[in-house]
Amino acid sequence: MATVPAPSGLSAHQLTCWLQLIRSDNVGPVTFLQLVNRFGSAEAALEALPDLMRKSGRNGRVATRSQAEDERAALERMGGRLVASGQPEYPPHLRFIPGAPPLVSMMGGERLDWEHTVGVVGARNASSAGRKMTALLATDLGRLGYTVVSGLARGVDAAAHRASMNTGTVAVLAGGLDHIYPNENIPLAQEILDAGGAILTEMPLGWEPRARDFPRRNRLVSGLSLGVVVVEAAKRSGSLITARLALEQNRDVFAVPGSPLDPRAEGGNALIQQGARLITCAEDIVESLSVANPARSSLADPDWMPDDEASEVNTASSDDDRSRLVEALSATPIAVDDLIDQTGIGASAMQMLLLELDLAGTIEWSSGQLVALRYS
Repeated sequence: MATVPAPSGLSAHQLTCWLQLIRSDNVGPVTFLQLVNRFGSAEAALEALPDLMRKSGRNGRVATRSQAEDERAALERMGGRLVASGQPEYPPHLRFIPGAPPLVSMMGGERLDWEHTVGVVGARNASSAGRKMTALLATDLGRLGYTVVSGLARGVDAAAHRASMNTGTVAVLAGGLDHIYPNENIPLAQEILDAGGAILTEMPLGWEPRARDFPRRNRLVSGLSLGVVVVEAAKRSGSLITARLALEQNRDVFAVPGSPLDPRAEGGNALIQQGARLITCAEDIVESLSVANPARSSLADPDWMPDDEASEVNTASSDDDRSRLVEALSATPIAVDDLIDQTGIGASAMQMLLLELDLAGTIEWSSGQLVALRYS
């Protein structure tokens, strides 16, 4: 399987190159993986990136070294740090998810147990009973040795963080470390750090969260965790997005049942009907998580990428190849292996074409190795 070369002892120069690459236009985690595997290092990928962007028909921005160094310095001034995939401090379960971030920005958490983690999510407008149940679960999970992960939102998230403050909690942000959302939870974020917990994000400093950033945040909440607990959730809610992402990542999903008369319970009850485990106490969760194995995911790394020898030949593509590829794509995600079969384009040439389309903002990835046309 293709993996990003990520020695545990990245030099300062290598780390800055990684940051430059992931901060460049239209380079997300999947594209980062493909670029580094294709060119052998982030530094080599940065050298090739301007030409790739020109071929894509879009003159995108390549982050400069000074911009990356400025971000690193600003992060360090506020007590944060960059952690790269493959380094010992990188959260262990996160590396097994599709599209794992190559870099995360983090504050605190040096003494947390990142192996035994549970995501707890739910409604922002949680009921009093929902907040109480959340506090009971989070308190008991902490007592049983588990770190609680959530998204620092109002309602269930905030209740989960407060209840697990003294036993270990991780708050995942949709924006940069300097943009806590909502503002009312800025004091809570500081309390988490003061208690030895962690705040984590994949977004750059200065990034103000937008609506589209919260599902990205949610995939990290589930990806950091062995399993995810939904306490209260409406039928259309971010909590159900987190549950769906958890299932895609082969994580366990648990739900607290609620009254059929309360709209805030509809999502959790629907999850139970669809196979999520009904739970009423922390012991129910721990029993299942004792055999959880995040590494079982088969989607962690796309296996269609050519190996080192193959990547040196047959990379050329023609306008006809590009036309056939675009014609084969649609708004419905498709596996790259299927595209190769349908178009007859070789794996290495396919990789280069998809890189160009990705850098042009023409396609988007889901579940790590499914690709679709982007319609905005």
